[in-house]
Amino acid sequence: MKITSAQVFVGGPGKNYVTLKIMTDQGVYGLGDATLNNRETLPAAYLQDYLIPALIGMDPRRSEDIWQFFYRGAYFRRGPIAMAAYGAIDMALWDIKGKIAGLPCYDLFGGKSRNGAMVYAHATGADLEDLMDSVQHFVDDGYKAVRVQCGIPGMPSASYAVPEEKGSSTEYMTNFSGIRPKVETWDTGKYMRYMPQALADIRERFGPDLHILHDVHHRLTPREAAAFAKDVEPVDLYWLEDPTVADDQDALKLIRQHSTTPIAIGEVFNSIWDCNKLIENELIDFIRVAATYGGGITQLKRIIDLAGLHHVRTGFHGAPSHSPISMAAQYHLNAWAPNFGIQEYLVLGTPECDALFPHDHLMENGMVYVSDAPGLGVDFDESEATKYSYSAGSHPVVRLQDGTLWNY
Repeated sequence: MKITSAQVFVGGPGKNYVTLKIMTDQGVYGLGDATLNNRETLPAAYLQDYLIPALIGMDPRRSEDIWQFFYRGAYFRRGPIAMAAYGAIDMALWDIKGKIAGLPCYDLFGGKSRNGAMVYAHATGADLEDLMDSVQHFVDDGYKAVRVQCGIPGMPSASYAVPEEKGSSTEYMTNFSGIRPKVETWDTGKYMRYMPQALADIRERFGPDLHILHDVHHRLTPREAAAFAKDVEPVDLYWLEDPTVADDQDALKLIRQHSTTPIAIGEVFNSIWDCNKLIENELIDFIRVAATYGGGITQLKRIIDLAGLHHVRTGFHGAPSHSPISMAAQYHLNAWAPNFGIQEYLVLGTPECDALFPHDHLMENGMVYVSDAPGLGVDFDESEATKYSYSAGSHPVVRLQDGTLWNY
């Protein structure tokens, strides 16, 4: 069996999804996702100009050797651009192998460990009252876990994942349009004085059974993160996400020394080498590496196995920057992983997205039920793809009130 061709498509409904389709001489094809949010043309070009020419003629069943060929053979290793491209190839090869075997990918990993996987929704509000309404919406919709973000009084612009005005709190998405980044303003003192009580109010309102998650999005120093994690211990968060930048991994020991609040980190990581020490030293409770940025299924399986040795559970990234192909890869890993924790979930199931990526995966009452179709269980309609083209965008940037650039 040989790879005969591969094609890259860029575009989608509201997002620049980077979709890879690999064809074989037996007519079986596989799909992968190389979407690198707001830098989408870079992995697409790497695939088209460098990787696809080398793929032609390879045996798609040899996914491990192909992964090593590109990773070790590149000399300059890792980085989000390369790993997103490798991840797309790896997903597509697993998709092909599942179709050859007539089995869903989770069966190739070792079979299901659970029937359904818990997901969490994103509740947000311009203020705390608005956030409470958003949380209630998702609770009424059957979610058992909700991430909560709200505006901070006195902060001159909306903080991370918070709308400027009330009323869009159940469908809010950060605006990435335009190549020049939007600027947000951050005030650590106001945040640390306000947010612990806001989280306590949410817990009091919704009771002990709702899983409450909160994302700091790298905005605190290690000392500040340790103090914040200690302050919110009574809330019993399901996790505190990215409380500080993880570049200085030893600094995360400070949080562990001062708090038992569970910590989730890793959505910007792109290899096992970004998280191995955090896992081995048990400085985190959930690992957030995504199937695309993390180099695909082959790499994530290694991370999952390492995490399982150290009481660390999965909590894969699931922002709209991941297409239904990448999410499907994670659904299959979630079904199998013995140390599964939770899956981030933002609604992708618009009619336009479902038309571009037909699938039978089901999200119901806060749980995802993976399809039993062979491979990843997602298809790609090339005729629908012609409706979309690339549109440049950028993440916002953050500045302190005096103008200093800060961590997004």
